[in-house]
Amino acid sequence: MRGCRLLTLALVGLLSVPAMAATPWPGPTKAPAKAPLAQKDQTKALLQFQKDLASVLALRTESEPLLGAALLARPLTNPPEVLSYHALLERASRNADAGPQVTWARLADCDAKAGNCPNTEALDALEKQAPDNAAVWLLKLGVDEHNGASDAVRADLARAAGAKLYDDYLGASLKALANSVSQLPPPADTFNPLQGAGAAGVQMVIVFGLASGQPLPGFQATAKYCEENKTDAGVTADCLKLAKVLEWGSSPLGRSLGLHLRETLSPDSSDQQSAKNARLNLIWQMQRFAQLNMQAQGDKATAQKLLALARSGGTEMSVILASLRAYGIPPEAPAGWEPAKVEK
Repeated sequence: MRGCRLLTLALVGLLSVPAMAATPWPGPTKAPAKAPLAQKDQTKALLQFQKDLASVLALRTESEPLLGAALLARPLTNPPEVLSYHALLERASRNADAGPQVTWARLADCDAKAGNCPNTEALDALEKQAPDNAAVWLLKLGVDEHNGASDAVRADLARAAGAKLYDDYLGASLKALANSVSQLPPPADTFNPLQGAGAAGVQMVIVFGLASGQPLPGFQATAKYCEENKTDAGVTADCLKLAKVLEWGSSPLGRSLGLHLRETLSPDSSDQQSAKNARLNLIWQMQRFAQLNMQAQGDKATAQKLLALARSGGTEMSVILASLRAYGIPPEAPAGWEPAKVEK
């Protein structure tokens, strides 16, 4: 399925800084313009299934199922108002159990073509809800860099460097979606009966595909700012301080940026080599996880295992590492291993 292909490319190719240039506000996944008829029919059936799931979940009042419903409904074309991304997130945000993960999803409640992304109201709310989260300030850094506000960019970097953690809430989205897709069985026309994973494979593609479309902070803008101002001792110190926060954060993309900053900015050659080795291990982990995703398309047990791990909660990085452990895959790359090249 196309969603799994997109996910695999993202996972395998995400660890070079130039790859971080991708737009942080992806639109809904669409079928290729010249897709075979069978694929178009399958995509149509998948979207209808997502609409049915969202309709069931919209009857709930808790924030997590409403978040799941919103993520399922986001790719739909002209859904009923009650099933719109905006309406579902508004309901979720009014719940007492709503956290910053709902506000983070609201960042994408905007119109990229009109140039009003991210949602400024959501960004303002996040600054109050999660002031100790570096992801919030890197998001703001990307916005300020785009607007040419250099003084604000410097202040954003300092706030991110002084944060206690990094979390872009993708793990929370995975959990909400993984708990949502089991509400109804996928119809037979949503998957190829010749693929061994069957319904579980459909659920897995929906969960990991839709979660990966969540907003991302300004990674490229951060890397660029740190590189262009490396002669400024204060900026370099903050960039290296931020690197430590990112290395232990929720996201492989964030971890990759943290290791890149340490590898390129640290004055200690042994520290640079340590970061380089850790980056190689991260690429190994992501390529093995991408292989598990592809394996799950033909194996029901693998698809069910990955769904169960997504339902367990945690962060994106913890789900990835737990998946590797479940299949006995070491987190360290073998001696002499080199990353596989990503097909263009």
